[in-house]
Amino acid sequence: MNPIIKLSDNAALRIKEIMSNAEKNAIGVRVSVKSGGCAGMSYVMEYSKEVNPNDELIEEKGVKVYIDSAAVMYLLGTEMDYKKEDFSSSFVFNNPNETERCGCGESFKV
Repeated sequence: MNPIIKLSDNAALRIKEIMSNAEKNAIGVRVSVKSGGCAGMSYVMEYSKEVNPNDELIEEKGVKVYIDSAAVMYLLGTEMDYKKEDFSSSFVFNNPNETERCGCGESFKV
């Protein structure tokens, strides 16, 4: 079975860095989606401090990413990457389910 999200090497390295500086009770990174932004939905990343039994767990390249059960259908087949540019760096979601993305790249529509 294919994972819901695939992690690029850069994303996995960045999550390891983030987790090394995280509060002691953080057990991984959690990805969800919320309504909002100019295209309708946006990605949310936060520390996961407890296991939610409904979350899907992706363990890949030495990191744990928890996926909110309500976000699974929006994220199937997505690659999570981390891009560093001259003036900014951010996680990037390459999501085949997107039908539209806003100009600033902060939100999307499926």
